[in-house]
Order: sequence, then structure tokens, then C-alpha cells
Amino acid sequence: MKRLRFAAILFLLVSSLAQAANGPARARLDAFAQGLHAISGNFSQTLTDPNGKAGKTSNGTLVLEAPRQFRWDTLAPYKQTIVADGSRVWLYDPDLEQVTVRRQDTEEAHSPLTVLTDLAQLDKEFHVVEQGEHDGLVWLRLTSNARDPQFSYADLGFDANGLARMQFKDQLGATTDIRFSNWKRNPEIPPQDFNFTPPKGADVIGDLPEISTQPLKN
Repeated sequence: MKRLRFAAILFLLVSSLAQAANGPARARLDAFAQGLHAISGNFSQTLTDPNGKAGKTSNGTLVLEAPRQFRWDTLAPYKQTIVADGSRVWLYDPDLEQVTVRRQDTEEAHSPLTVLTDLAQLDKEFHVVEQGEHDGLVWLRLTSNARDPQFSYADLGFDANGLARMQFKDQLGATTDIRFSNWKRNPEIPPQDFNFTPPKGADVIGDLPEISTQPLKN
């Protein structure tokens, strides 16, 4: 269950460009997003349970591309891959030999999904407030306007180079702290990075794409 949390966390990451009132964090957000159609980087994250006990820190890489594609690879201390191809979201857990797949728009209905290139899409989805400066960053707090939100809040921290950190608290009181580094703006991303084929032998559950049964034309 803990690993399934990463899909929701990722949706919050790419939803971080909801519009906010003018302020230093908003200004850095605008500068970070200007002219952006693709981005890649590294992350490290630590989950702290409601009792304040922190788990192991995991790390990996992420890639985002307009309009709706992303890839999130956890590399250590275990491996996990999340791929959104624009139609489906695939979550692959090699340790469990299991693939979970959901319609991407179904996920967005609960955690609105956007990309770093579209500031306007989420204007109505979040209440966003400047949180001032601490830990060397300027912060925004996002509170979802959804009737049944998946998170209590997400705090986004910006340095002079853009989005540097996110602190996410879920409805059960657990907190995830994610730190970002090595952002690369508008890299050339191979199309296959957003194509996912379940590995042979993996157990696949969820809403699989329909396979055409129409005969091939000569």
C-alpha cells in the first residue's frame, strides 16, 4: 500500500502549477514554468507515518512531457515504475511481479493532473496560499477543492532555480517529503519512455486497453 502512494504523490507533483496569488513563490513558479514543454530530473523522498516514524529514503528519476505524459522510476532501495502514456497510468512493482493499470482520466478525476506547461488548467482545482520563507525556500500551500481530496495539503518549496521540494500530508496523517534536483529543461525524450509493456509473467490487474478484434486489411 505504501508504494501505491507514489502515484498520488506524482499527481500532486505535476499538479503543482495551480495559480496562486502574487508573491515570491508564485513568481518563481512562473519563471520555472515559462516556455516549458518537457522536463527531467531526480528525486529523493521520505515517508513519515502519523506517529512521526520515518521510513527509508528512496530515490530515482522522473520525466514529464506535455500534454499528459510522465515517467517516475524509483531506483533504490527498491525498484518501481509509474508510466502515464496519455491514456493509462501503469504502475509496475518488480518485487511483487505485479502491474496495476488505470485510465488516466479516472485518476485525474480524483487528483487533477496537469503538466508543467499548463498553468491555467488547475485554476479552479486548488486553493493556493503563499507560506513565506523557511529552510532556504519560498513556499506555496495547495489545498484541494475536491469534495473527497486525497491529501490534506501539499507544500511546494522553490529556490532560485525552481521547484526544489514538496511536503505532502495525506488524510491519514502520514507525510512525504520529496526533494528534487538536476532539472533539465526541454530535453529530447525518446517516445518509448512513455510506452509501457507489462513484463512477461507479471500479474496485470486493472483497466487494460481494449485490443482491436477487427481483421487486418490486405
